[in-house]
Amino acid sequence: MSPSPATGRMAGRVAVVTGASRGIGRAVARLFALEGAHVVAVARTQAALEELDDEVRAAGAGPLMLVAEDLCDFEKIDQMAYALAKRFGRLDVLVGNAGLLGRLGPMGDLPPEMFEQVMNANVTANWRLIRALDPLLRQSEAGRAVFVTSSVGHQARAYWGAYAVSKAALEMMVKVWADELHKTNVKVNLVNPGRTRTKMRQAAYPGEKPETLPTPESHGEAFLRLASADCQDHGATFDLSA
Repeated sequence: MSPSPATGRMAGRVAVVTGASRGIGRAVARLFALEGAHVVAVARTQAALEELDDEVRAAGAGPLMLVAEDLCDFEKIDQMAYALAKRFGRLDVLVGNAGLLGRLGPMGDLPPEMFEQVMNANVTANWRLIRALDPLLRQSEAGRAVFVTSSVGHQARAYWGAYAVSKAALEMMVKVWADELHKTNVKVNLVNPGRTRTKMRQAAYPGEKPETLPTPESHGEAFLRLASADCQDHGATFDLSA
């Protein structure tokens, strides 16, 4: 049985979820909505966001606030923050999930434009989210932020190129921000989901059988715990594959 949005574990909380049109972001956005959150679902594909909204409404929750924008259009992030400030006056949860794999291969063979695209999507866009949404998270009685990382962000692996570099930068950026927030009500953490049945995983490992991997939905409870008002973890990285 689905939880009641009115009495769910996220009832009344305002949550931004990026990369919400598919994979882990979609699963998290759906779960948060079913648990009563006002979900701001961010992704590039309007049609996929509308499908998610239809599904959430059919389950008796929602509606979602849909933001069909490319986060690498950085001014759109500022515009979203302004809209959230006007409508809610705060933000309770940020889930930074959107990411770009780029091309795997030798470091010296990566096209410069692809390297820049990956860094913009995985690092700079998340910095712009922090920059724009930090003030709103501080307005929450229990602001929470969760960013999605990867094992290659802290364990060097040949041929993972720009993606690995970007996740290493993301991890340091989030931890620096967390260190700045110790005297606030905001808690910030990282999640490494590990092997998961997503399109990005399929692109990285085309020979792998998807049915052997955990589903995005299987990680939902971990994100729900880190987004909850009573979560006291801060500046930590949680490995869901462990």
